[in-house]
Amino acid sequence: MAYVVLKRGRDGRARARHPWVYAGEIDAIVGEHAPGDIVDVVDYKKRFLGRGFINPASSITVRVLSWEEQNIDETFFYRRIAAARDYRRAIGAEAPCHRVVFSDGDMLSSLIVDRYEDVCVVQTLALGMDVRMDMIVAALRDLLGTSKIYERNDSRVRELEGLGQRSGFVSGQFPTAFWAQENGLSFWVDVALGQKTGLFLDQRENHRAIAPWCDGARVLDAFCYTGGFALHAAAFGAREVVGVDSSASALEVARLNAEKNGFADRVSFVEGNAFDVLRRLDSEGERFDLVIVDPPAFAPGKHAVEAAYRGYKEVNLRAMKILAPSGILVTCSCSYHMRPEAFVAMLADAAADAGREARLVELRAQARDHPIMLGVEETHYLKCAIIRVS
Repeated sequence: MAYVVLKRGRDGRARARHPWVYAGEIDAIVGEHAPGDIVDVVDYKKRFLGRGFINPASSITVRVLSWEEQNIDETFFYRRIAAARDYRRAIGAEAPCHRVVFSDGDMLSSLIVDRYEDVCVVQTLALGMDVRMDMIVAALRDLLGTSKIYERNDSRVRELEGLGQRSGFVSGQFPTAFWAQENGLSFWVDVALGQKTGLFLDQRENHRAIAPWCDGARVLDAFCYTGGFALHAAAFGAREVVGVDSSASALEVARLNAEKNGFADRVSFVEGNAFDVLRRLDSEGERFDLVIVDPPAFAPGKHAVEAAYRGYKEVNLRAMKILAPSGILVTCSCSYHMRPEAFVAMLADAAADAGREARLVELRAQARDHPIMLGVEETHYLKCAIIRVS
Protein backbone atom coordinates (compact mmCIF):
# COMPACT_ATOMS: atom_id res chain seq x y z
CA MET A 1 0.00 0.00 0.00
CA ALA A 2 1.27 3.44 -0.89
CA TYR A 3 1.47 6.04 1.86
CA VAL A 4 1.28 9.80 2.09
CA VAL A 5 3.85 11.57 4.26
CA LEU A 6 2.74 14.82 5.84
CA LYS A 7 5.11 17.73 6.25
CA ARG A 8 6.64 18.29 9.63
CA GLY A 9 4.33 20.52 11.64
CA ARG A 10 1.43 20.01 9.21
CA ASP A 11 -0.14 16.96 10.85
CA GLY A 12 -2.26 18.82 13.40
CA ARG A 13 -5.54 18.50 11.50
CA ALA A 14 -5.05 14.78 10.95
CA ARG A 15 -4.17 14.23 14.61
CA ALA A 16 -7.37 16.08 15.52
CA ARG A 17 -9.16 13.56 13.28
CA HIS A 18 -10.18 15.90 10.51
CA PRO A 19 -10.60 13.60 7.48
CA TRP A 20 -9.40 15.97 4.78
CA VAL A 21 -5.71 16.04 3.81
CA TYR A 22 -4.87 18.94 1.52
CA ALA A 23 -2.17 18.91 -1.11
CA GLY A 24 -0.26 21.65 0.73
CA GLU A 25 0.09 19.44 3.81
CA ILE A 26 1.82 16.62 1.91
CA ASP A 27 5.58 16.23 1.79
CA ALA A 28 5.71 13.05 -0.33
CA ILE A 29 3.66 10.19 -1.73
CA VAL A 30 5.57 6.91 -1.53
CA GLY A 31 4.69 3.82 -3.54
CA GLU A 32 2.71 3.07 -6.66
CA HIS A 33 -0.90 4.20 -6.63
CA ALA A 34 -3.74 5.13 -8.94
CA PRO A 35 -6.36 7.82 -8.35
CA GLY A 36 -9.02 6.41 -6.04
CA ASP A 37 -6.70 3.86 -4.37
CA ILE A 38 -6.56 3.36 -0.64
CA VAL A 39 -3.44 4.83 0.99
CA ASP A 40 -2.12 5.35 4.49
CA VAL A 41 -1.42 8.80 5.90
CA VAL A 42 1.67 9.07 8.11
CA ASP A 43 3.57 11.86 9.85
CA TYR A 44 7.13 12.87 9.00
CA LYS A 45 8.43 10.05 11.23
CA LYS A 46 6.30 7.55 9.29
CA ARG A 47 3.89 7.05 12.20
CA PHE A 48 0.40 5.95 11.12
CA LEU A 49 -2.34 8.58 11.27
CA GLY A 50 -5.16 7.31 9.09
CA ARG A 51 -6.28 5.43 5.99
CA GLY A 52 -8.37 6.69 3.09
CA PHE A 53 -8.59 7.18 -0.65
CA ILE A 54 -6.35 9.40 -2.73
CA ASN A 55 -6.95 11.67 -5.69
CA PRO A 56 -3.89 13.72 -6.71
CA ALA A 57 -6.09 15.80 -9.02
CA SER A 58 -8.07 17.20 -6.09
CA SER A 59 -6.97 19.89 -3.63
CA ILE A 60 -8.34 17.51 -0.97
CA THR A 61 -5.79 14.87 -1.93
CA VAL A 62 -6.76 12.25 0.65
CA ARG A 63 -10.08 11.69 2.39
CA VAL A 64 -9.56 9.58 5.49
CA LEU A 65 -12.13 6.85 6.13
CA SER A 66 -10.54 5.17 9.14
CA TRP A 67 -8.18 6.16 11.93
CA GLU A 68 -7.30 2.50 12.38
CA GLU A 69 -5.31 0.11 10.21
CA GLN A 70 -8.24 -1.85 8.79
CA ASN A 71 -9.25 -3.04 5.33
CA ILE A 72 -11.40 -0.62 3.34
CA ASP A 73 -13.51 -3.23 1.57
CA GLU A 74 -17.08 -4.51 1.23
CA THR A 75 -17.24 -5.41 4.92
CA PHE A 76 -16.02 -1.95 5.91
CA PHE A 77 -18.76 -0.19 3.92
CA TYR A 78 -21.42 -2.59 5.17
CA ARG A 79 -20.47 -1.93 8.80
CA ARG A 80 -20.12 1.83 8.40
CA ILE A 81 -23.48 2.20 6.63
CA ALA A 82 -25.10 -0.08 9.22
CA ALA A 83 -23.71 2.18 11.96
CA ALA A 84 -25.19 5.23 10.21
CA ARG A 85 -28.58 3.51 9.98
CA ASP A 86 -28.46 2.44 13.63
CA TYR A 87 -27.55 5.96 14.77
CA ARG A 88 -30.68 7.34 13.15
CA ARG A 89 -32.79 4.65 14.75
CA ALA A 90 -31.28 5.43 18.14
CA ILE A 91 -32.12 9.15 17.98
CA GLY A 92 -35.55 8.63 16.40
CA ALA A 93 -34.59 10.23 13.10
CA GLU A 94 -35.44 7.29 10.83
CA ALA A 95 -38.44 9.09 9.29
CA PRO A 96 -40.10 8.10 5.98
CA CYS A 97 -37.82 10.68 4.35
CA HIS A 98 -34.41 11.18 5.92
CA ARG A 99 -30.68 11.27 5.27
CA VAL A 100 -29.19 7.81 5.74
CA VAL A 101 -25.53 8.80 5.24
CA PHE A 102 -24.14 12.29 5.70
CA SER A 103 -20.59 12.22 4.33
CA ASP A 104 -18.02 13.17 6.98
CA GLY A 105 -20.74 13.29 9.62
CA ASP A 106 -20.94 9.51 9.26
CA MET A 107 -17.21 9.01 8.58
CA LEU A 108 -17.90 8.23 4.92
CA SER A 109 -16.40 11.30 3.31
CA SER A 110 -18.16 12.45 0.10
CA LEU A 111 -20.97 9.87 0.29
CA ILE A 112 -24.58 11.10 0.55
CA VAL A 113 -27.54 8.75 0.80
CA ASP A 114 -31.11 10.03 1.17
CA ARG A 115 -34.21 7.91 1.60
CA TYR A 116 -37.69 8.84 0.34
CA GLU A 117 -40.10 6.15 1.49
CA ASP A 118 -38.74 3.03 -0.30
CA VAL A 119 -36.47 4.91 -2.74
CA CYS A 120 -32.80 5.67 -2.02
CA VAL A 121 -30.84 8.42 -3.74
CA VAL A 122 -27.05 8.21 -3.75
CA GLN A 123 -24.36 10.81 -4.40
CA THR A 124 -20.66 9.93 -4.62
CA LEU A 125 -18.91 13.30 -4.71
CA ALA A 126 -15.27 12.16 -4.76
CA LEU A 127 -13.39 9.75 -7.00
CA GLY A 128 -12.49 7.27 -4.28
CA MET A 129 -16.12 6.87 -3.28
CA ASP A 130 -17.35 6.85 -6.86
CA VAL A 131 -15.25 3.83 -7.84
CA ARG A 132 -16.73 1.92 -4.88
CA MET A 133 -20.35 2.47 -5.90
CA ASP A 134 -20.98 -1.27 -6.25
CA MET A 135 -19.96 -1.90 -2.63
CA ILE A 136 -22.19 0.93 -1.46
CA VAL A 137 -25.21 -0.21 -3.44
CA ALA A 138 -24.86 -3.80 -2.23
CA ALA A 139 -24.81 -2.61 1.39
CA LEU A 140 -27.81 -0.32 0.88
CA ARG A 141 -29.90 -3.04 -0.73
CA ASP A 142 -29.23 -5.42 2.13
CA LEU A 143 -29.40 -3.00 5.06
CA LEU A 144 -32.35 -0.90 3.91
CA GLY A 145 -34.30 -3.64 2.18
CA THR A 146 -34.88 -1.73 -1.03
CA SER A 147 -33.92 -2.34 -4.65
CA LYS A 148 -35.01 1.16 -5.72
CA ILE A 149 -31.77 3.13 -5.88
CA TYR A 150 -31.15 6.22 -8.00
CA GLU A 151 -27.94 8.24 -8.35
CA ARG A 152 -27.86 12.02 -8.49
CA ASN A 153 -24.26 12.57 -9.45
CA ASP A 154 -25.05 15.72 -11.39
CA SER A 155 -23.39 18.03 -8.84
CA ARG A 156 -20.71 20.42 -10.07
CA VAL A 157 -18.69 19.53 -6.97
CA ARG A 158 -17.65 16.36 -8.80
CA GLU A 159 -15.76 18.44 -11.34
CA LEU A 160 -13.28 19.39 -8.60
CA GLU A 161 -12.46 15.67 -8.43
CA GLY A 162 -12.07 15.33 -12.19
CA LEU A 163 -15.40 13.48 -12.38
CA GLY A 164 -18.16 13.96 -14.90
CA GLN A 165 -21.80 14.48 -14.06
CA ARG A 166 -24.36 11.72 -14.39
CA SER A 167 -27.67 10.56 -12.98
CA GLY A 168 -29.95 7.60 -13.45
CA PHE A 169 -31.08 4.26 -12.10
CA VAL A 170 -28.51 2.23 -10.21
CA SER A 171 -30.77 -0.59 -9.03
CA GLY A 172 -34.30 -1.30 -10.19
CA GLN A 173 -36.69 0.67 -12.38
CA PHE A 174 -39.38 2.79 -10.70
CA PRO A 175 -41.25 6.11 -10.95
CA THR A 176 -38.87 8.93 -9.98
CA ALA A 177 -41.66 11.34 -8.97
CA PHE A 178 -44.12 10.44 -6.21
CA TRP A 179 -45.77 11.61 -3.00
CA ALA A 180 -43.73 11.27 0.20
CA GLN A 181 -44.37 12.10 3.85
CA GLU A 182 -42.61 14.66 6.03
CA ASN A 183 -43.94 15.30 9.53
CA GLY A 184 -47.27 13.85 8.45
CA LEU A 185 -47.62 16.14 5.42
CA SER A 186 -47.51 15.04 1.78
CA PHE A 187 -44.91 16.49 -0.58
CA TRP A 188 -44.38 15.82 -4.26
CA VAL A 189 -40.83 14.54 -4.66
CA ASP A 190 -38.89 14.23 -7.91
CA VAL A 191 -35.61 12.46 -7.21
CA ALA A 192 -34.50 12.85 -10.83
CA LEU A 193 -35.11 16.58 -11.28
CA GLY A 194 -35.65 18.12 -7.85
CA GLN A 195 -33.14 20.28 -5.96
CA LYS A 196 -30.45 18.31 -4.10
CA THR A 197 -31.84 14.77 -4.10
CA GLY A 198 -35.52 15.75 -4.17
CA LEU A 199 -36.26 17.71 -0.98
CA PHE A 200 -34.27 19.76 1.53
CA LEU A 201 -34.29 17.09 4.21
CA ASP A 202 -32.01 19.10 6.50
CA GLN A 203 -34.90 21.42 7.45
CA ARG A 204 -37.29 18.69 8.64
CA GLU A 205 -36.85 19.42 12.36
CA ASN A 206 -36.78 23.19 11.81
CA HIS A 207 -40.11 22.87 10.02
CA ARG A 208 -41.52 21.41 13.24
CA ALA A 209 -39.85 24.07 15.40
CA ILE A 210 -42.09 26.86 14.07
CA ALA A 211 -45.22 25.27 15.58
CA PRO A 212 -45.47 27.54 18.69
CA TRP A 213 -45.60 30.66 16.53
CA CYS A 214 -48.18 29.71 13.92
CA ASP A 215 -51.63 29.41 15.48
CA GLY A 216 -53.79 32.22 14.10
CA ALA A 217 -50.77 33.94 12.57
CA ARG A 218 -50.31 35.71 9.26
CA VAL A 219 -47.17 34.17 7.77
CA LEU A 220 -44.77 35.07 4.98
CA ASP A 221 -42.37 32.39 3.69
CA ALA A 222 -39.62 33.97 1.57
CA PHE A 223 -37.58 31.69 -0.71
CA CYS A 224 -40.30 29.10 -0.13
CA TYR A 225 -39.24 26.62 -2.88
CA THR A 226 -41.95 23.92 -2.89
CA GLY A 227 -43.55 25.11 0.35
CA GLY A 228 -41.77 23.27 3.15
CA PHE A 229 -42.13 25.97 5.79
CA ALA A 230 -45.34 27.38 4.30
CA LEU A 231 -47.26 24.10 4.50
CA HIS A 232 -46.04 23.40 8.01
CA ALA A 233 -47.20 26.86 9.09
CA ALA A 234 -50.65 26.10 7.72
CA ALA A 235 -50.68 22.71 9.42
CA PHE A 236 -49.82 24.41 12.73
CA GLY A 237 -52.83 26.72 12.47
CA ALA A 238 -51.77 29.81 10.54
CA ARG A 239 -54.77 31.79 9.28
CA GLU A 240 -52.95 33.00 6.16
CA VAL A 241 -49.67 31.99 4.52
CA VAL A 242 -47.96 33.69 1.59
CA GLY A 243 -45.02 31.97 -0.07
CA VAL A 244 -42.54 33.80 -2.29
CA ASP A 245 -40.07 32.30 -4.74
CA SER A 246 -38.49 33.26 -8.06
CA SER A 247 -38.91 29.77 -9.56
CA ALA A 248 -42.17 29.23 -11.43
CA SER A 249 -41.60 25.47 -11.53
CA ALA A 250 -41.02 25.30 -7.77
CA LEU A 251 -44.20 27.29 -7.12
CA GLU A 252 -46.16 24.97 -9.39
CA VAL A 253 -45.17 22.08 -7.10
CA ALA A 254 -45.82 24.21 -4.00
CA ARG A 255 -49.40 24.86 -5.11
CA LEU A 256 -49.84 21.15 -5.81
CA ASN A 257 -48.55 20.38 -2.30
CA ALA A 258 -50.90 22.93 -0.72
CA GLU A 259 -53.89 21.46 -2.55
CA LYS A 260 -52.91 17.88 -1.66
CA ASN A 261 -52.79 18.76 2.04
CA GLY A 262 -56.04 20.73 2.00
CA PHE A 263 -54.47 24.16 2.53
CA ALA A 264 -55.29 25.83 -0.80
CA ASP A 265 -57.78 28.18 0.90
CA ARG A 266 -55.15 29.54 3.32
CA VAL A 267 -51.88 29.29 1.39
CA SER A 268 -51.03 31.36 -1.69
CA PHE A 269 -47.82 31.86 -3.61
CA VAL A 270 -46.20 34.82 -5.33
CA GLU A 271 -43.56 34.51 -8.04
CA GLY A 272 -40.85 37.12 -7.67
CA ASN A 273 -37.48 38.13 -6.31
CA ALA A 274 -37.76 37.90 -2.51
CA PHE A 275 -35.73 41.08 -1.95
CA ASP A 276 -38.07 43.04 -4.21
CA VAL A 277 -41.23 41.51 -2.77
CA LEU A 278 -40.17 42.24 0.82
CA ARG A 279 -39.39 45.84 -0.11
CA ARG A 280 -42.77 46.23 -1.84
CA LEU A 281 -44.69 44.73 1.08
CA ASP A 282 -43.01 47.18 3.44
CA SER A 283 -43.86 50.15 1.22
CA GLU A 284 -47.49 48.98 1.13
CA GLY A 285 -47.63 48.78 4.91
CA GLU A 286 -48.16 45.01 5.04
CA ARG A 287 -47.36 43.34 8.35
CA PHE A 288 -46.93 39.66 9.31
CA ASP A 289 -46.83 37.82 12.62
CA LEU A 290 -44.24 35.34 11.38
CA VAL A 291 -41.70 35.82 8.59
CA ILE A 292 -39.53 32.94 7.38
CA VAL A 293 -36.35 33.58 5.36
CA ASP A 294 -34.63 30.50 3.91
CA PRO A 295 -32.48 31.62 0.96
CA PRO A 296 -30.04 29.57 -1.10
CA ALA A 297 -26.36 29.76 -0.15
CA PHE A 298 -25.04 33.30 -0.59
CA ALA A 299 -21.42 32.29 0.17
CA PRO A 300 -20.25 29.37 -1.99
CA GLY A 301 -16.65 30.01 -0.90
CA LYS A 302 -14.49 32.11 1.41
CA HIS A 303 -14.12 34.76 -1.27
CA ALA A 304 -17.86 35.48 -1.13
CA VAL A 305 -18.33 35.88 2.63
CA GLU A 306 -18.26 39.70 2.65
CA ALA A 307 -20.84 39.96 -0.14
CA ALA A 308 -22.92 37.21 1.49
CA TYR A 309 -22.94 39.14 4.78
CA ARG A 310 -24.41 42.14 2.97
CA GLY A 311 -27.00 39.99 1.22
CA TYR A 312 -28.12 38.24 4.39
CA LYS A 313 -28.25 41.55 6.25
CA GLU A 314 -30.38 43.18 3.56
CA VAL A 315 -32.96 40.41 3.33
CA ASN A 316 -33.24 40.07 7.11
CA LEU A 317 -33.53 43.82 7.57
CA ARG A 318 -36.42 43.81 5.08
CA ALA A 319 -38.01 40.88 6.87
CA MET A 320 -37.80 42.62 10.26
CA LYS A 321 -39.43 45.75 8.86
CA ILE A 322 -42.60 43.88 7.86
CA LEU A 323 -42.96 42.07 11.18
CA ALA A 324 -45.78 43.13 13.46
CA PRO A 325 -44.78 44.14 17.02
CA SER A 326 -43.52 41.07 18.92
CA GLY A 327 -43.43 39.19 15.63
CA ILE A 328 -41.25 36.15 14.99
CA LEU A 329 -38.47 35.91 12.40
CA VAL A 330 -37.27 32.42 11.44
CA THR A 331 -34.16 32.94 9.35
CA CYS A 332 -31.72 30.45 7.87
CA SER A 333 -28.35 30.23 6.16
CA CYS A 334 -27.02 27.09 4.49
CA SER A 335 -23.69 28.78 3.67
CA TYR A 336 -20.99 26.90 5.57
CA HIS A 337 -18.61 29.87 5.24
CA MET A 338 -21.09 32.09 7.08
CA ARG A 339 -20.20 30.77 10.52
CA PRO A 340 -22.80 30.82 13.35
CA GLU A 341 -21.14 33.70 15.23
CA ALA A 342 -21.02 35.81 12.05
CA PHE A 343 -24.64 34.92 11.28
CA VAL A 344 -25.79 36.14 14.70
CA ALA A 345 -23.68 39.31 14.38
CA MET A 346 -25.28 39.98 10.99
CA LEU A 347 -28.76 39.64 12.53
CA ALA A 348 -27.83 42.14 15.26
CA ASP A 349 -26.66 44.58 12.58
CA ALA A 350 -29.89 44.10 10.63
CA ALA A 351 -32.02 44.71 13.71
CA ALA A 352 -30.13 47.90 14.54
CA ASP A 353 -30.53 49.24 11.00
CA ALA A 354 -34.23 48.29 11.01
CA GLY A 355 -34.70 50.17 14.27
CA ARG A 356 -36.02 47.06 15.99
CA GLU A 357 -35.07 45.19 19.14
CA ALA A 358 -34.41 41.50 18.51
CA ARG A 359 -34.27 38.68 21.03
CA LEU A 360 -32.68 35.38 20.04
CA VAL A 361 -35.14 32.70 21.12
CA GLU A 362 -33.23 29.77 19.67
CA LEU A 363 -30.30 29.05 17.37
CA ARG A 364 -30.74 25.74 15.61
CA ALA A 365 -28.80 23.68 13.07
CA GLN A 366 -29.63 21.03 10.48
CA ALA A 367 -31.73 18.00 11.36
CA ARG A 368 -30.08 15.33 13.50
CA ASP A 369 -29.88 12.91 10.57
CA HIS A 370 -27.22 15.34 9.26
CA PRO A 371 -24.87 14.81 12.23
CA ILE A 372 -22.29 17.41 13.18
CA MET A 373 -18.92 15.77 13.75
CA LEU A 374 -16.92 17.56 16.43
CA GLY A 375 -13.61 18.69 14.98
CA VAL A 376 -15.04 18.73 11.44
CA GLU A 377 -16.66 22.14 11.29
CA GLU A 378 -17.66 21.65 7.65
CA THR A 379 -20.39 19.27 8.88
CA HIS A 380 -22.05 22.21 10.69
CA TYR A 381 -23.34 24.28 7.81
CA LEU A 382 -27.01 25.12 8.44
CA LYS A 383 -28.05 27.88 10.83
CA CYS A 384 -31.68 28.51 11.75
CA ALA A 385 -32.34 31.39 14.12
CA ILE A 386 -35.71 32.03 15.75
CA ILE A 387 -35.94 35.67 16.78
CA ARG A 388 -38.63 37.74 18.49
CA VAL A 389 -38.65 41.26 17.13
CA SER A 390 -40.10 44.13 19.18
